[in-house]
Amino acid sequence: MMINYVVVAILSYLIGSISFSIIFTKKFAGFDVREKGSGNAGTTNVLRTAGKFPALMTLICDIFKGVVAILIALLVGQMIDGDAKTRALLVQIAGVFVVIGHTFPIFFRFKGGKGVATSLGVILMVNWEIGLICLVFALILMALSRMVSLGSIAAAILYPILCMFTAEHYIIGGQEAHFAYIIFGIIMAVIVIFNHRENIKRLADGTENKLSFKKK
Repeated sequence: MMINYVVVAILSYLIGSISFSIIFTKKFAGFDVREKGSGNAGTTNVLRTAGKFPALMTLICDIFKGVVAILIALLVGQMIDGDAKTRALLVQIAGVFVVIGHTFPIFFRFKGGKGVATSLGVILMVNWEIGLICLVFALILMALSRMVSLGSIAAAILYPILCMFTAEHYIIGGQEAHFAYIIFGIIMAVIVIFNHRENIKRLADGTENKLSFKKK
């Protein structure tokens, strides 16, 4: 029934709307991270403006948001005794809407982060093999370039490509929902890339900020 998809979408959006970067910077540093640095409510800006501990806490909690949303979708699918395609669609809806919630949080005036950490939680749950490949690929690019945005954008592009070539290791659905997972991968990539549009401009201009572990 349509109501099951709506419930999962709303719950996932609300979970995504809990902006831990804002919560932790206010608690540990006494300011709203959106008022400092790049103005983005994400781990990298927390690291630059508030330090390592708030950034680590933000990273962990943002990843966990994606995990929780997928677990809720699985629970709903089990409760309604849905078939593989139905359960897969519930998972995909949860993944998309938790990232949308992170980007446009209703609790924080719809100004959130770029969705990378939350997307990571989602894709690791949806397909651990593809998720790990994207994570390692992103970390290598980040280490070589010292630019978080470059690794994030490249991994976002890689994700749907990998989805096209495998129908294994998905948390539910697999072969039955393979095409749906490809569409899901494209949507997730589009969201992350859209959220990095300013970074893409700076990358093209050669003015993108590089990662620093020093508190500014």
